[in-house]
Amino acid sequence: MSRVPHVEGVLSADELVRTAESIAALQLDTGMIPWFPNGHCDPWNHVETAMALDVAGLHDAAERAYEWLVDIQLPDGSWWNYYLPDGTVEEAKLDTNVCAYIATGVWHHWLCTWDRGFVDHLWPTVQRSLDWVLSMRRPDGTILWARTEDDTPWDYALLTGSSSISHALRCGSELAALINEPRPDWTAASLRLTDLIANKPEAFEPKERWAMDWYYPVLSGALTGEQAKARLADSWSVFAMEGKGIRCVSDEPWITASETAECAIAYAAIGDLSTATELLDWTRPHRRDDGSYDTGIVYPSLVRFPADETSAYTGAAVILAADAITGGSTASGLFVPRVDATTSADA
Repeated sequence: MSRVPHVEGVLSADELVRTAESIAALQLDTGMIPWFPNGHCDPWNHVETAMALDVAGLHDAAERAYEWLVDIQLPDGSWWNYYLPDGTVEEAKLDTNVCAYIATGVWHHWLCTWDRGFVDHLWPTVQRSLDWVLSMRRPDGTILWARTEDDTPWDYALLTGSSSISHALRCGSELAALINEPRPDWTAASLRLTDLIANKPEAFEPKERWAMDWYYPVLSGALTGEQAKARLADSWSVFAMEGKGIRCVSDEPWITASETAECAIAYAAIGDLSTATELLDWTRPHRRDDGSYDTGIVYPSLVRFPADETSAYTGAAVILAADAITGGSTASGLFVPRVDATTSADA
């Protein structure tokens, strides 16, 4: 049975719900959840916020978020990169990682609610999205990052995005098995991508300046065991500012609460709950009284950046990290395997 996560001495269940409510307060009548009031929205972070709402028990709001994606999906299964509150497109680029993440979200919603009817309703949307993602696959198994409005593709794959896609394909495969429409091609594509991430990192465009390229292969489960532990240990000194958080880029003192919380999930995934909890605690200076979180803090000046901005996806990352650490919800094993995790239920 799900319970709202409570991280003793770090984040109470009441505080977590307050953060979820700050996210829900941003939701528009259409179901879209912008990053901040009057801000834009991208489908990846939108799914992340829906997942956080489910962890806090706000299932109706989460379902409205997914319905928005159903309503605006393009005929080929993709979504544009950024949307504005009035429904117009801010950036006419198609990003494979952005489009794949709905599979992760719908699987997460199933684990939280056991609502088979909603899975059946979302299945065509998930199927079209992952099939579009695989249409961008190259012969070596890598998946191109994006293409432009006029169909011109980027000529490289990204490590962070590919790690997330490999996880989304696994979640999609779980959904396919659940509804008895197996997709072995998704499973095979995920396994190939995971193998490349683990054994052929040169297949991806180097983005080593960014913290996400460091921890996301671990967070996504593409790297596990000793290989995952070694990766996190190798770059801890590069990205971590002790007592403050994780730099979003290695060469600037820019601490972001979302990267810090996501890194906490990665440490939880390798079983290091002590470091994961410490990282989550380091997000506290970003927290505001209404439960929302400042996106970033510059040290030592303590300037908030962007100025006066709290972001829905940052609060969402904190909620998902708390869940990963505590095993609170029935979906907490999404990133952190649980020995007793339940992955199915009577329909």
